[in-house]
Amino acid sequence: MNKEKKLKSKLPYVKTTIFTTVGNLARKHNAIDLSQGFPNFEADAKLISLVNQAMEQGHNQYAPMQGYYGLREIISEKIQTLHGHQYHPQTEITITVGATQAIYTAITAFVHPGDEVIVLKPAYDCYEPAIKVNGGIPIFLQLNVPDYKIDWEAFKAKITKKTKMVIINTPHNPSGKIFSENDMLQLQEILKGTNILVLSDEVYEHIVFDGKEHQSASRYTDLAERSFVCASFGKTFHVTGWKIGYCAAPKALMKEFRKVHQFAVFCVDHPVQRALTEYLKNPEHYLGLNDFYQRKRDLFLEGLADSKFKFIPTQGTYFQLLDYTQITQESDEEFAKKLILEHKLASIPISSFNVNNRDDKVLRFCFAKKQETLENAVEILSSL
Repeated sequence: MNKEKKLKSKLPYVKTTIFTTVGNLARKHNAIDLSQGFPNFEADAKLISLVNQAMEQGHNQYAPMQGYYGLREIISEKIQTLHGHQYHPQTEITITVGATQAIYTAITAFVHPGDEVIVLKPAYDCYEPAIKVNGGIPIFLQLNVPDYKIDWEAFKAKITKKTKMVIINTPHNPSGKIFSENDMLQLQEILKGTNILVLSDEVYEHIVFDGKEHQSASRYTDLAERSFVCASFGKTFHVTGWKIGYCAAPKALMKEFRKVHQFAVFCVDHPVQRALTEYLKNPEHYLGLNDFYQRKRDLFLEGLADSKFKFIPTQGTYFQLLDYTQITQESDEEFAKKLILEHKLASIPISSFNVNNRDDKVLRFCFAKKQETLENAVEILSSL
């Protein structure tokens, strides 16, 4: 009899994600799902039609490894118009299988065993495993409720000779905070004169509220020279299942990025790239998202005005944090579970994103939902 092989895991402590756990529980108990970050409404019929048209026109074989040139060209134009920085479509933009693949690829291309990567917590859960699987060491800076303001002196103290990369996320998931111009300038000043890279997760780049502007790393000359800017068409156009995004970076960085990209996925869905190229020619398809989602945010929060929840209106993304300390002192995981089992409403406990699972007693709710869904959710939450 063969002895069972002993396998040494590269990620021995990775458990089932909180998204899967909550999602499964929500489906089992038929709960309204405001947990995971995807819309429950359809994408623009015009975009769907453009994908079908691209298929019928025969764009069904491999796209170029870097992505369809026309799409890279229009992304370059978009970034230059919005942020004043030009990325060459031939050498500095790559189409990716969503932003998650872009993030993983950038980390894999540059993080070596023993390298340190600074991560601001709470943080989206794909960063840390990507660092660890490449032998890197995540260095955490915990942001604090209620405003998740960055202590730049504390950040500076985290930098060592081993620091290879910093990961930032603006607009920030899960807090909804957006980095201010001052935040970006302080980051730029701290990193000036170093070889530290920046991975800027900007998947909610077009979802910013109350007249504020998204401060892309591409706006700041020194930051742009050291940054990978990662974005998501899935988030922007309500098609998360398509898994398509992009990465923009200086030529020297992108050259190394593409070495990994080529052998990880090679290329991305061809007809979708062709469709997006046409769709992006009308800037209102993405510039109108701020108002679209702000109306949903305001509907959600106006309904909770007389509830026991405390909140600061989210500045960006389609997530809203709610502090429930006036309702119960249960842990966020316990309360999130109770909401599903007893009230048929699903959310995400924020402790899952914090250092050492610190429990701030806040839950994250996704308002990228139909009006009826949000109204039903508000009715439940207001009854607590």
